Amino acid sequence: MAFLGEFNIPAPVIGGVLFALLRWALLGRIDFDFDMTLKDPLMIAFFTTVGLGASLKLLKKGGPQVFLFLLLASGLVFLQNVVALALSKATGLHPLLGLLAGSVTMSGGHGTGATFAQTFTADYGLVGAMELAMASATFGLVAGSVIGGPVARRLIRKYDLHPDDVGDGLGGDAVADIQGLAPASHPLSVNDVLVTILQISLAMYLGSLAFEQLSALGVKLPTYLCALFIGIVIRNVADFSRAFPIHFKCVDYIGSVSLSLFLTMALMSLKLWQLMELAGPMAAILLGQTALVALYATYLTFPLMGKDYEAAVMAGGHCGFGMGATPNTVANMEALCSHYGPAPRAFFVVPIVGAFFIDIVNAFVIQGFIAFLG
Repeated sequence: MAFLGEFNIPAPVIGGVLFALLRWALLGRIDFDFDMTLKDPLMIAFFTTVGLGASLKLLKKGGPQVFLFLLLASGLVFLQNVVALALSKATGLHPLLGLLAGSVTMSGGHGTGATFAQTFTADYGLVGAMELAMASATFGLVAGSVIGGPVARRLIRKYDLHPDDVGDGLGGDAVADIQGLAPASHPLSVNDVLVTILQISLAMYLGSLAFEQLSALGVKLPTYLCALFIGIVIRNVADFSRAFPIHFKCVDYIGSVSLSLFLTMALMSLKLWQLMELAGPMAAILLGQTALVALYATYLTFPLMGKDYEAAVMAGGHCGFGMGATPNTVANMEALCSHYGPAPRAFFVVPIVGAFFIDIVNAFVIQGFIAFLG
């Protein structure tokens, strides 16, 4: 479907929601039992691959602008949760359900949303958490694509901005390098896949050991966060020592497969009928998040990133992953560049933060808010 493809709605979301709708239609006549044994390992494997993508060398290579943009993106993550909690209190929604419509799904997307919805349901008995998280994440994907272009176009026209000289070497090859993609001339081998599975499995195992030790000390962290941190360590030991390879394309593929299967399992079991009573408060929070992202990109991202054409494109891209995902960011920026001209610095800076580092920051910020709520 062209509409779903245009807004980068993930295939597992489409298939999982269609199955959930079928389940709703058959409610009272036929129901299903689901074996979710693999769901948690798949979720942990996905976040481990996020850790394996977090290279400090890449962050340093991007220069001061990458650090600045990461700070800006982190500030938005914090404010998204403040807005979510304020509006959930105003509408009478449980604060943890409100948090699911904050940075959990806006900056985190479906994967982070499903993870925390599962945790909130298991630990706090919240009804409708998964349904709310998936609806919020899907709304964010569409809204992030819808508002990114208009925000950037308004800035470009208001300040009469134009592309600068783009002969700075930041072309497609540099972007591919930043995103950790192996060159096309180096196809994956069976050994690459096996080595990558070994690295992911090792990170998951060491992460589970760290989780047990921390739990014994009274420190409560989710298992996936421990595995993610071990993944970061493995990636950066590889970068600085060159003692063993990290096959970035393979890491990306395994992470995508793990996330797709995890999301499909989570979405197939949705009880969509439980979402109806949450529709009013959820709508208020999501509209508030849309306004926040548009204003933040306009009045903070744009001026602090330089108030030039590249900064305007970054503002449009920030709307993409601030409410959706990195593909939305790239789609927003490509649409702007096809109309107004190239913005190589934007394509160099934004994907590093959106694809790798914001998920890590977001995970720790969410844990902080959960601890605050008690």
